[in-house]
Amino acid sequence: MTALLPTQAASPMDFVLPPGAQATAPPERRGLRRDGVRMLVASPSRAEHRVFRDLPDLLEPGDVVVVNTSATVPAALSAVRSDGRPALVHVSTPLDDGEWVIEVRQPGNVGPASDVTPGESLRLPAGLRLDVTRSYPVTGRDRARLWAASPRPTTPLLEYLFRHGQPIRYDYLSGAWPLSDMQTVYATQPGSAEMPSAGRPFSPSVLVRLMANGVPVVPLVLHAGVSSPEAHEPPLPERFRVPDVTARLVNATHAAGRRVLAVGTTVVRALETASDSRGTVRASRGWTDLVLGPDRPARVVDALITGLHAPGASHLLLLEAVVGRPVLAAAYAAALERSYLWHEFGDVTLLLR
Repeated sequence: MTALLPTQAASPMDFVLPPGAQATAPPERRGLRRDGVRMLVASPSRAEHRVFRDLPDLLEPGDVVVVNTSATVPAALSAVRSDGRPALVHVSTPLDDGEWVIEVRQPGNVGPASDVTPGESLRLPAGLRLDVTRSYPVTGRDRARLWAASPRPTTPLLEYLFRHGQPIRYDYLSGAWPLSDMQTVYATQPGSAEMPSAGRPFSPSVLVRLMANGVPVVPLVLHAGVSSPEAHEPPLPERFRVPDVTARLVNATHAAGRRVLAVGTTVVRALETASDSRGTVRASRGWTDLVLGPDRPARVVDALITGLHAPGASHLLLLEAVVGRPVLAAAYAAALERSYLWHEFGDVTLLLR
């Protein structure tokens, strides 16, 4: 079914998420195939309600799909604070100096702890201690959400998490789903604290049909940190790598007049970080602190697949930087009207500019 989009729409930051709009379980646990979630296709002229497995029918030979092959790690750890209170620690990323970026959660995982201070020590499984050193990324904040902490003794992070961690889980989920449910089918390089979830609906069948239709699928890596619970909090620095083969194929796609489709905000951020002012992408790696929005529109990405984001999330400004506010606002209005499901196990949108 199609419908014309309005020429003007309210800010996508202003919508209200109704009760029951969260996907509380993976689609497979709700009787759907991985690629059977709904997909709202939105462009400046129309909105169309499809299912994700229709994606190969909506792209043209010569378009390219860019995916994030970062794999989710079990980044939640039980902890005991200095005063003996239990807590949960979400590990966002390791830093180059060996410190870990962490979020300390209140008992029951109901939100970030607001009373963490530099100098506090957290006891973790197997005798590990985390010494909080500073707020992250800004120093000198009394009520920060994220903190840098030094592990004692020094410990390889990924090895420790796979031995002692659990997948990060928020209170809208109805069960403690295994790590395998938190992965995309093409995840190969462990490092994301939370799943790059826009790519979760891809199935082997969808990938094969895309390539058979002349739409190559190419990789990059961006290791996603913990998501922000605070409205308008900017995205944090994240580690990324855009390989040479991906950069060359993206540039060739544009030179041929075809579209570059990013799967998720992580892919948008990595590609745009690796681009110059003319939109030419070069092989790159390191940390990105790029924030896309009205002052920095997208130069590389022509379309994207993304999940549905909460009101006030900074990701909405990134989406607006790719497709513009009218398309984004109308897409969210259509998703709310049809009771689409939010969050990592929910429905998705295909946004075209």
